[in-house]
Amino acid sequence: MTVHDQIDSYRPLEVIMWRLLRSHGRECAFLKLDRSVLLVIIKNPKKKKKRSREGRMPEPEEAGTTPTATAPNTPGTPGGPLFTGLRVDSLSYSDRKIMPKCKCLPVTAPNWGQPHTCFLDIPAPDVSLTRKLGAEFVGTFVLIFMATAGPIVNQKYDNAETLIGNAACAGLAVMIIILSTGHISGAHLNPSLTIAFAALRHFPWVQVPAYIAAQVSASICASFALKGVFHPFMSGGVTVPSVSPGQAFALEFFITFNLLFVVTAVATDTRAVGELAGIAVGATVMLNILVAGPSSGGSMNPVRTLGPAVAAGNYKHIWIYLVAPTLGALVGAGTYTLVKLRDDVADPPRQVRSFRR
Repeated sequence: MTVHDQIDSYRPLEVIMWRLLRSHGRECAFLKLDRSVLLVIIKNPKKKKKRSREGRMPEPEEAGTTPTATAPNTPGTPGGPLFTGLRVDSLSYSDRKIMPKCKCLPVTAPNWGQPHTCFLDIPAPDVSLTRKLGAEFVGTFVLIFMATAGPIVNQKYDNAETLIGNAACAGLAVMIIILSTGHISGAHLNPSLTIAFAALRHFPWVQVPAYIAAQVSASICASFALKGVFHPFMSGGVTVPSVSPGQAFALEFFITFNLLFVVTAVATDTRAVGELAGIAVGATVMLNILVAGPSSGGSMNPVRTLGPAVAAGNYKHIWIYLVAPTLGALVGAGTYTLVKLRDDVADPPRQVRSFRR
């Protein structure tokens, strides 16, 4: 197949992008996937031109090199194939960094003007389990400290924070932690989320015990730090239902369902919002606390209840906050997996370490 035939097989938008990049001196080519075409920008190393003794440029045969087929500067000119033998997954990570905003344009999309980002072609660099656990510990510590400090301040200063302040403390804490540590550990911060992702094969089961241990230990450490700062007002940070156990269980189930529905969308679906994942999840936490805070405390997280309960010595109805969020997380994540948009050919489940960037 000639270059002219290959160019004609692509859509007009692809050709325009190709010509624009070539006009600026950038080497680029098309990578044809199963259902999409990926426009790849290849890093151009600057090569010094060597001249022969006669003062003219040596031919490839004279320079001792083998001529290679390269794409011409303009489409429609006979020549070698545009893209031969180069695999994206064979590139080093330093080479992949030249394509941070690469877009994957679906050939079969009904509306060609709606690109979506490809995240499966260029995997993120591996992170050691030690670094993941360290980031998870720090993130969970910050979350529990901030989310629990609001109710404690309310108790100490006669409702100075109010319900909106408590919701903002937790929601903003979640947002900044996701944006700062999500690319390292995934910013789970919640055993229910970790279990739900593992059940749906988005997270390896072998790492679940270590993640939960980091989350529980961080929660207990943050709670005792709060006790040292605000003693004797630690009881205000414990989530205790003000309604019947059945009503509290239902509230915790539904708000955790809502949280994991959103988290699964932004963390596992390439069509959902990615760069704003922290804002979306933080806003969901704020909304859930505004709805359920006065009734059940709006925990959504077993370690949000466990750590303060240990520090305050108050275990009243603690089973609600251990069981309901876990069940709600499993159902919420599973529900989004069932209703999410799918391609014609289903992709295999993939493990995700972090919220999409």
